[in-house]
Amino acid sequence: MPSVVSPLTNVKALLFDIFGTTVDWRSSITDEISLRVFRKLSSENVLPAALKTRLDGLTQPDWDRFVQEWHNAYSAFTRSFNPETDPWKSIDQHQYDSLVELLKKWDLDGLFTETELESLSLVWHRLTPWPDSPDGLAELSRKYTLGTLSNGNTSLLRDLNDFGGLTFHNIFCAETFKAYKPNPATYLGAVQALGLQPEEVALVAAHLGDLQAARGCGLRTIYVERKQEEAWGPEEERYKEAKGWTDMWVTEEENGFLTVATKLGELE
Repeated sequence: MPSVVSPLTNVKALLFDIFGTTVDWRSSITDEISLRVFRKLSSENVLPAALKTRLDGLTQPDWDRFVQEWHNAYSAFTRSFNPETDPWKSIDQHQYDSLVELLKKWDLDGLFTETELESLSLVWHRLTPWPDSPDGLAELSRKYTLGTLSNGNTSLLRDLNDFGGLTFHNIFCAETFKAYKPNPATYLGAVQALGLQPEEVALVAAHLGDLQAARGCGLRTIYVERKQEEAWGPEEERYKEAKGWTDMWVTEEENGFLTVATKLGELE
């Protein structure tokens, strides 16, 4: 019996989701907020008594939940955005606005100055890559054209590329196409910009919903498991079905993008 030829054999370019797939946003943001709060509590500038009491009562799991809620607000925003009716709003602006709202919700209004709020909202420009990301991308760049395909805005992705020592050839994002994933305009817009056909491009992501949308546009799919990133539960039927339609599945126990490079190399 002849061996089955992988649909990834004809792929010429790889597009990468960024938040959670390429960079570890959760640890990066939690560390940044924890440091800033520690400095506030240690500062000679006396905080209002009520605010200090509030801070003293918050534990690390609380801050983990704060960071998750901030990210959830980002996800909800991108899903609800309608490019046909809504005025364009960048992720940078959204992250600032949602941070202000979240601090009020948590009774932490006044904790940061306006300058500090602006700086903290830009922490998304300074996210640490997963350990395998820089070397994995460098290896993959020897054979494939690499591009980002993220809901982050252009300046954010350029900063992450520089900050993390990543090797993307192209920066594609929601801002490029004025639509947020999973709108087909993002996936097909990137394919068109590359001058390729959908089946010649694969999306690499740690979110099956993202890959499902890309697959619906004709792209190939590479799933890389990352800790705490998948919204679909292993017990769900859609998760089980995804194991049948993804073109490559890299488990959390493997080595991320380096494993992707190894497995793609084995197709030659």
